[in-house]
Amino acid sequence: MFDALSEKLQQTLADVRQRGTLTEADVNAAMREIRLALLEADVNFKVVREFTKALKERALGEEVVGALNPGQTVVKIVNEELTKLMGGAAGGISFSPRPPTVILMAGLQGSGKTTATGKLAKHLKEDHGSSVAVAACDVYRPAAVDQLIKVGAQAGADVYEQGTDRDPVDIARWALDRAKMDGKDVLIVDTSGRLHVDEALMDELKRIRGAVKPHAILLVVDAMTGQDAVNVAEQFAQAVDFDGVVMSKLDGDARGGAALSVKQVTGKPIMYASTGEKLGDFEKFHPDRMAQRILGMGDVLSFIEKAEAQVDEDDAAALEKKLRKGQFTFEDFLDQMKMMRRMGPLSSLLGMIPGLGAQMRNVKIDDRELDRIEAIVLSMTAEERRRPELIKGSRRARIAKGSGTSVQQVNALVKQFGQMQKVMKQLGKGRMPDIGALMRQSR
Repeated sequence: MFDALSEKLQQTLADVRQRGTLTEADVNAAMREIRLALLEADVNFKVVREFTKALKERALGEEVVGALNPGQTVVKIVNEELTKLMGGAAGGISFSPRPPTVILMAGLQGSGKTTATGKLAKHLKEDHGSSVAVAACDVYRPAAVDQLIKVGAQAGADVYEQGTDRDPVDIARWALDRAKMDGKDVLIVDTSGRLHVDEALMDELKRIRGAVKPHAILLVVDAMTGQDAVNVAEQFAQAVDFDGVVMSKLDGDARGGAALSVKQVTGKPIMYASTGEKLGDFEKFHPDRMAQRILGMGDVLSFIEKAEAQVDEDDAAALEKKLRKGQFTFEDFLDQMKMMRRMGPLSSLLGMIPGLGAQMRNVKIDDRELDRIEAIVLSMTAEERRRPELIKGSRRARIAKGSGTSVQQVNALVKQFGQMQKVMKQLGKGRMPDIGALMRQSR
């Protein structure tokens, strides 16, 4: 989402970083570029004005003037101010000491509220070990209850529903009683939305809030709607005192202004972000990590967390032992590729690695290529996967036919895998491989 903004900010700061000294004219020029980049990203005008004002004051202060590397210090300041702009420290739900913790989901129709309810249920179940139930209180939108039943089942949460003929306030109250009887840790209440903020919507939310006394109210806003999302959040903040924001569709093609504006405008932090279409594409929002990604510094912590969630310690230890012996097979390669794919789109993962985000911006990464590689490996026999040296002419033709690829593609993969094996063997022996030599051999 932040690609255009990220590119412009990184370019501006690269110019600043290269200067040995900074004059007031240099700072003014940089602030002008940053201001334009933020406005083009659809960041609220008042937010941009306050942000650049704070930046300029710090950039012209003793903090920069007395620094050994003024340019690098300005980059550090921009990172800190961006983090502050998006909320500073990561926020989260405070769980009640007397379960169930009740979470009320609010938002306009079309904001992704029901899907976000399912994603949050899965997140709390898997990351916190919580027993979760969801209450279907959206009785007006066609198929809303059916949708929640489907995503609730996928998330591993119980769905409490009574159809669409009852008052949503009564359903919410009944669901809370049932969650208590069932010993649930968390009850998430999915409420109805409207096409716009109106009195009927707010009145119903207030009545449900009074009935279940939620420990947290989360507002779901669609990041793709830009400043409209911020305006909606501001109206909800005035009418219903919500606790935090769930930013849906943060992986979309919008410019990102909503994510950068909502905390400053409403005073409420972004707590969670929906980053893809899959139910698992949902994570706690970390302002510091997002600021680092925008500035091309990567997001190593999120990368590590994603990896740790997918890696089995025993499997990792077994792989390490094999690598030390120089035994890396196509079966190991397939296991590692599947693990990486479970972590998310490859382009997103590469963007978390410092220095790679900017380099990969104009590189088209087609995840279908991974499908082709997987098809080739799966078309090999178990013996061929363990002993790639067996894969010769007729075997390569059979594998190509079985995987729907060409012999040339099979040849290329086998050759690349041979180079990878050499790297693994040298690393296993504690030696750094000669990458230049390996590249010359692969030509």
